[in-house]
Amino acid sequence: MKPHFYKITADDESSFSASLRIQPDFGWALHYHPELELHYIIKGNGVRFIGDNISNFEETEMVLLGENLPHTWRCKEHPDFEEGKKDNTAAIVIQFLPGFLGHQFLSIPEAVAIKTLFEKAKKGLLINGKTKSVVHKLMLKAINAGGMKRLITLLEILTELSQSKDLSYISSVTDFYKSDEAQLVRLNQIYAYTMANFREPINLGQMAKVANLSVTSFCRYFKMMTNKSFHEFLMEVRISNACRLLIEDRMSIKGICFECGFGNVSNFYRFFVRIKNMTPAEFKKSYHKEKLSR
Repeated sequence: MKPHFYKITADDESSFSASLRIQPDFGWALHYHPELELHYIIKGNGVRFIGDNISNFEETEMVLLGENLPHTWRCKEHPDFEEGKKDNTAAIVIQFLPGFLGHQFLSIPEAVAIKTLFEKAKKGLLINGKTKSVVHKLMLKAINAGGMKRLITLLEILTELSQSKDLSYISSVTDFYKSDEAQLVRLNQIYAYTMANFREPINLGQMAKVANLSVTSFCRYFKMMTNKSFHEFLMEVRISNACRLLIEDRMSIKGICFECGFGNVSNFYRFFVRIKNMTPAEFKKSYHKEKLSR
């Protein structure tokens, strides 16, 4: 999906933003900004889009997003979401420009590891293990600190992340198109329709009508904007929701297959393995094993 630019308002007395955000939802429009973003989810569950990746998110997830990396979190389809509730979501968010300490800072020998971290973050980084625990405490400290203590805390966070081995890439690419308002409206319509109807059969004719394009133009347009076909995108959305249902463990695998819009079990298994590199049963076992080890 083609993202739109989002301008972050910063405090005139600070070189970066650090805040606790409690909101009805995370907002769902795909967007980007020149600031890096460290995001820790306190409350909220759903599906997130980061770069070309579609995955589930849940409480305690921590990610570092590089400059101009498209992203959004969507939680309205999750069963825990309550329409009209003011505190469906809560997150600690720290945002800062790469040159927040001056452009020369990243050129000094002591900052080489941080400069490398910023480059890696252009694909998005998922943060786990001991690093997540340490950085979470520092993020809380940054919210409450002021002056130089606040700045030093951010440097502590960046130092911890730059030395960590508990990081993994989220997106497979770094370069994305920028959007104008008309394109944003069209893509949001495609996005919203898909999220609302992925459980039902969806064909290219329907999507072309949603986008107000011919089928051929729609296919070309979607491929150009997302580097994937609409069918690939739809399968990823369905599999991400299947993963959520597997984690909740309330339905059989066969039931999940049909609930997520797959016409037969063999197709479900084929696409699940293609996208997740494991079977649904292996995914469920792996998730619960990992959760026990946290």
